[in-house]
Amino acid sequence: MKYQLLILTFLLFAASFINVMAQTGSGQKVVYRISGKILDADTDEPIPYAAASLLDAESMQSVAGAVADLDGEFFITGFKDGSYILQLSFIGFESLNSQPIEVAPGNTDIKLGNLKMSQEALGLEEVTVQGQRSLIEEKVDRTIYNAENDKTTIGGDASDVLRRVPMLSVDLDGNVSMRGSTNILVLIDGKQSAIVANNIADALKQIPAEEIKSVEVITSPSAKYDAEGTGGVLNIITKKNNLQGASLNINSSAGLRGSNLGLNASLKRGKMGWTLGGFGRSGYNILGSFDNTQTLMNPEGENTVINQTADTRNNMLFGRYNLGWDYELNKYNFLTASVSVGVRNMRNRQDGLLTETFVEDMLESALLRDVNVDNLSNNVDVNFNYTKTFETPQKEFSISGLYSRSNNNNDFVNSLYNGTFTDIASRIKNENLGINEEFTIQLDYVTPVGNSGNQILEYGAKNILRKAISEFAFFTADGSDGEFQQVDDVVLSNEFNYDQNVTAGYASYTLGFLENYTVKAGLRYEYTNINADFKNSELPADIPSYGTFVPSVNIGRKLANGNMIKAAYNRRIQRPSLQFLNPNIDQSNQQQQSQGNPLLDPELTDNYELAYSTFVGGSSLNFTSYFRNTTGSIQPVRTVSDNDVIFTTFENIGNERAVGLSVFSNINISGKFSLNGSIDSYYAMLTNGLENPMFAASNEGFVVSGRLFGNYTLPKNWQIQAFTFARGRAVQLQGSAGGFMMYGLNLNKQFNEKRGSIGFGMENFFTREFQIRNELITPTIMQESIIGMRNMNFKINFSYRIGKLSVEGSRRKKRGVTNDDMKEGGDSGAGAVMNSN
Repeated sequence: MKYQLLILTFLLFAASFINVMAQTGSGQKVVYRISGKILDADTDEPIPYAAASLLDAESMQSVAGAVADLDGEFFITGFKDGSYILQLSFIGFESLNSQPIEVAPGNTDIKLGNLKMSQEALGLEEVTVQGQRSLIEEKVDRTIYNAENDKTTIGGDASDVLRRVPMLSVDLDGNVSMRGSTNILVLIDGKQSAIVANNIADALKQIPAEEIKSVEVITSPSAKYDAEGTGGVLNIITKKNNLQGASLNINSSAGLRGSNLGLNASLKRGKMGWTLGGFGRSGYNILGSFDNTQTLMNPEGENTVINQTADTRNNMLFGRYNLGWDYELNKYNFLTASVSVGVRNMRNRQDGLLTETFVEDMLESALLRDVNVDNLSNNVDVNFNYTKTFETPQKEFSISGLYSRSNNNNDFVNSLYNGTFTDIASRIKNENLGINEEFTIQLDYVTPVGNSGNQILEYGAKNILRKAISEFAFFTADGSDGEFQQVDDVVLSNEFNYDQNVTAGYASYTLGFLENYTVKAGLRYEYTNINADFKNSELPADIPSYGTFVPSVNIGRKLANGNMIKAAYNRRIQRPSLQFLNPNIDQSNQQQQSQGNPLLDPELTDNYELAYSTFVGGSSLNFTSYFRNTTGSIQPVRTVSDNDVIFTTFENIGNERAVGLSVFSNINISGKFSLNGSIDSYYAMLTNGLENPMFAASNEGFVVSGRLFGNYTLPKNWQIQAFTFARGRAVQLQGSAGGFMMYGLNLNKQFNEKRGSIGFGMENFFTREFQIRNELITPTIMQESIIGMRNMNFKINFSYRIGKLSVEGSRRKKRGVTNDDMKEGGDSGAGAVMNSN
């Protein structure tokens, strides 16, 4: 009962707070607003990211400005009454000036409607775009982080980018969570990939930061999206090039902990375009340590304390290479295809792993080991898309196909020394080859309903064939040169095959009504068929098939001055990944062994959300409250064997509830200085629902995280950017994960008409080693561990563009399958007369 009371109290508080903010946003102070939509005069397509500047009509000095979103829409606030001229500019288009616009107290909300710009054939080096694009954009159903404007991530990977994104948290191992939930669906350019399905943290390390255009955080996905991911959908958009000509981009970074080199080439001639790219990154001098203390409590006997300490070394090598092709058959038909190949080699060493066992403060044994873990993987993705558009705006049909395969070798050798590091007594080895393979076909159709332009119908179907294989074998050997002998035990050496077929259909309907209201409702049905077996035994793996209905509702209302309030409900499903299903026993640490459970069921989550966004001057604010309830949550079950080994497996025994509030803001202090930051907090309530006191567990508490990013433009093309992120203690079912923080500073200069840039970066430069303190508490186990990571880094960054591109003859048409929901708006309000310069 106390949980329901807490949730009700929190939601009432959030609703009251949002209502107060809504009233405050439309208070007595007069707020002026100018809005419009920027289109290509030749194609009537939106011009994303065009710059809109408001100039004083007399002095022609810039007073305020904005950047158009993906739909070409913009609005400008933060100015007083007076006479102004609106100036539009974008690469490859003639700049456009309006007739004088009179702003007075009786004319506060000026809607200019569609504003059309004409193309001009100019090289990129001949055009200078004034103004800065916002790092964070807020849309009806998602938050967009424009990563290409963040110079602090140069030389990093996708995990470095995601640490800067509101509502996301990325720990030092690269594990991603959205508002406290790690069960999220990660897409790359709107598509799933076996790379991500196998291990999100590993996949992110393969994507260079320089190749990421933006990141979309979708907390309330529509029915068009797969039901996978109880926490929401994360869509990583990579950079694409639709311009004419040829170019070669070179970027590199060399640092204390790692270096990278990337080459990306593009060629566009007429209707056909090619892209070819490669990126390699090495990591070295990644040192750390861990200190682990386990207390095993025996109600009938003496307590046992086990201490483990070791130094760690990590070396890694990543590579990602891609080839892309697109072809415009005619005005309404488009083809795209791509092949992407990635490799990831990570080698982890635990040197001098000392295990001391005490019984009632008396030392019983001391064992000395070295542990070598090799995680070697490669992957390939092959995409093909056909898109047909029509004369009717927003009408589109698309077919998308994807083949994806990921191979992962996760092997270890554990050497036990006989007292000193010169005499190896015995060795054990585990070899585990994991294969993830997927084939996907998807059909989508979008069409407007009626002639009003405020109704959109979307429907489609999708089929995913997944195959996961785990081949594992266990070996033992005597001494340092004894031959490894495979253990003849089907539990330790076997092959597990897991086939999954997901067939889905969906329908979604969007309606704009009462001028300022929009509702988007949809229903998705997914049927999952599973076959699983062990090759060398009759071990049970009978997993029933199941069907799931996934409803979603999003309602939004536009308020005065560009403010918005929205509410949403959706249901999500989280199927267990191979890391939870894998029956291979991980014995790399002899005192803490783990094994997956092939009989796991999926998790189901209901999400409720209430959000309000507003603008104060030239700054934006967003407040989001939410409640999340997960049933059948996959949770670890830990037991202690007779030889004091902690053994971990997984069961669908958990219930997770979380009620939270997220606040983030983008503040434009001036045309040269901007700040954005966020605070995410939630109260977590977890229980496993077991009655046996030896296994029953529950926990609750607050989890808080925050980030701050600053950008300042200096004279002569210099720029300085700073970033920091911190997360407090995270509540877990049996204990907690320690908090951590990180920070960085980057100084960058552009040269040769902004073709090249060179910069210097520092990361965690005041902290020699971060320490994370984790805690595990059960009726029989108490464990405290300290993990040390030395992430201090200094680096030099360099990039240069060779070649010349122009927009002559190019068309801004959508390619392939897109996942953007309709953005309402149109030719409302008075239009201003625009002139080309």
